[in-house]
Amino acid sequence: MADLLDIRNLRIEATSYPPGEKPRDGVLVDDVSVSVAKGKVLGLIGESGAGKSTIGLSAMAYGRGGVRLTGGEILLNGRNIRGLGAAGLRALRGREVTYVAQSAAAAFNPAKRLLEQVIETSLSHGIMGRDEAEKRAVMLFGKLGLPNPETFGNRYPHQVSGGQLQRAMTAMALCPKPDLVIFDEPTTALDVTTQIDVLAAIKEAIRDTGVAALYITHDLAVVAQVADDILVLRHGKKVEYGPVGQIINAPQEAYTQALVSVRSIDHEEKAEAPPVLSVQNVTARYRGTNFDVLKNVTVDLPAGQTLAVVGESGSGKSTLARAITGLLPVSQGRITFAGRELGRELKDRSRDDLRELQMIYQMADVAMNPRQTVGTIIGRPLEFYFGLGGEEKRRRVQDLLDQIEMGKGFADRYPAELSGGQKQRVCIARALAAKPKLIICDEVTSALDPLVADGILKLLLNLQAQEGVAYLFITHDLATVRAIADRIAVMYRGQVVRYGGKTDVLTPPFDDYTDLLLSSVPEMELGWLEDVLARRRMESAGN
Repeated sequence: MADLLDIRNLRIEATSYPPGEKPRDGVLVDDVSVSVAKGKVLGLIGESGAGKSTIGLSAMAYGRGGVRLTGGEILLNGRNIRGLGAAGLRALRGREVTYVAQSAAAAFNPAKRLLEQVIETSLSHGIMGRDEAEKRAVMLFGKLGLPNPETFGNRYPHQVSGGQLQRAMTAMALCPKPDLVIFDEPTTALDVTTQIDVLAAIKEAIRDTGVAALYITHDLAVVAQVADDILVLRHGKKVEYGPVGQIINAPQEAYTQALVSVRSIDHEEKAEAPPVLSVQNVTARYRGTNFDVLKNVTVDLPAGQTLAVVGESGSGKSTLARAITGLLPVSQGRITFAGRELGRELKDRSRDDLRELQMIYQMADVAMNPRQTVGTIIGRPLEFYFGLGGEEKRRRVQDLLDQIEMGKGFADRYPAELSGGQKQRVCIARALAAKPKLIICDEVTSALDPLVADGILKLLLNLQAQEGVAYLFITHDLATVRAIADRIAVMYRGQVVRYGGKTDVLTPPFDDYTDLLLSSVPEMELGWLEDVLARRRMESAGN
């Protein structure tokens, strides 16, 4: 059978514009060749900047701003689409090849109903009439497991959950009956319980419609569930390429072996100790609402230890962090920190309260001022809390950079000149600059590829050993929990449903929700998804 997509010796270049320097040309993808047959799925795996999305978008003959396809052939249905003009590419995109973005929330128009957006491409290309397009959309809603398929499309994007919106975007990509669908990290931003539903829906839709697919991700356990073949990339070059079973079970290259063995940190749970933070019977609600988003929450965090707060999106994890930091005033209960009761609101907190309780955010990109250098970003808490300046401040900034293993040469760089992992390390250094007793880490590794995330976790553990700082670690990644936690609080709908030492919480018997959460974490083994779904079908049938 002829390949639907055949990429030969692809070369992609781009021009970067470093602040204060001359423009520089660089190679993003260097001599990569892959092919995908009809009805098959090719997984593209690798760390951030490996060229995964760039190769995926090349299947539409598209390059992001400043990106140029400078070599090789891209054969789709037997013709080289690099030779198509603007009109030919407009006819191709949305008809023969479609795209599912990582963030469905950013990809949908908030002012239009979902159905109108799902059928828009089918209508604009004249593939089918409105009645047929609407019937196909409703059929796809049902196939993808969306609630009330007949009326689901009447909702606006903000009226559905993140997982539902991601599935709606998959329906939009499948509606015009394309030959190839590009899935670009479609489950990265989802919690594990939602992710498994979306993965199952995507896999079933691909099987039933017979389309070919490129599945881009940095999670090898996820791609193992949906792909037939895997291409491992690094620095724009092909590292390894083969059937999913060979890549997972018998990788040949050292880099692939590292990807397969990632998250092997063995963190021994620390003994019970007096708490540096005590949250007692805390209840809270957002202003203007009449329901509680936190309900009678009680947890303790010993000094120098890590409390992992886990649960699906909307369970109250980040809301608990907002209550602890004073951004969300509590209506009942009390929060004690370092032996003193904290004020209910941020304005009631002392400067020591602010200094000793720091936060690291999920998206390092938006947590730093892009117009400030790394030295200025890290130096700000040194000025604000300790009045440091001049040479003393520069020495302390360099000490902090050494602590986060970034060394010399970074103080004068801007955030745009850093990788994702380096940006997150700068945010860690900024938090450490205040000499805190507690750092709240809000999904700090969820946007990073596995190898970089592994490095961040090891760094945090080393810093904890050196500085004695406690972490409140918010995450939906159970592999991260096992790697870093001493204690675990499982949250569901604003309540703590399971709490205690890591060993106790992760040892059966489980409550229903914790069992669902733990069973939804993808394992790096073939057939894992089918086994989990079959087990759940049996349980729901009462067997």
